[in-house]
Amino acid sequence: MIVYGSSLSPFVRKTLAFIAEKGLSAEHRPVTPHDPSPDFRACSPLGKIPGFCDGDFRLADSSAICHYLERKYPTPALFPVDVEAFGRMMWFEEYNDTVLVPTAGKVFFQLVVRPNLLKEQPDMAIVEQAVIKEIPPVFDYLERQISGPFLVGDRITLADIAIHCVFVNFKIIGRPLDAERWPKLGKYVASLLARPTLAQIRDQKAAA
Repeated sequence: MIVYGSSLSPFVRKTLAFIAEKGLSAEHRPVTPHDPSPDFRACSPLGKIPGFCDGDFRLADSSAICHYLERKYPTPALFPVDVEAFGRMMWFEEYNDTVLVPTAGKVFFQLVVRPNLLKEQPDMAIVEQAVIKEIPPVFDYLERQISGPFLVGDRITLADIAIHCVFVNFKIIGRPLDAERWPKLGKYVASLLARPTLAQIRDQKAAA
């Protein structure tokens, strides 16, 4: 298996973390979105990351990749069997992908992507708006939903794997979660970040 894309992307990290929690191994080739590499573009026609191949099979989109992997490698199960638990897992992955990532991603984009990759000055007004007004309601919701070490049932699922990725990026930029303001979320995130399978994911120095 090969996964294309930088683990700084929550979607690439989700894919790599899912593979790691499955106990599988994959070659990680860090590439940027729209990289012209023919191998990458064969996996991701739109040029988005991650791209993925498993032998002759190619696929894009982190959710599609995780669903494929769960069906092909069902043990250990990272999707719950119970239908309501499955629905809850899918909701939190969707909440992560369409609410948490775009909202929190504004901070990461301004403080990391713009100065380091685009060589531009960050717009601190956007950062302040996100930190003060946009992110807290999202964290408030997660705080209300957490009742144990995992969002769904008694073991890690795709929901937890997806959610943790954003908090890795907050840690990278030196803006960790305020665990006093969100104690249940803080404990939950700390536990996930400490998992060896998740903590070891990082880009190699040289991109393919």
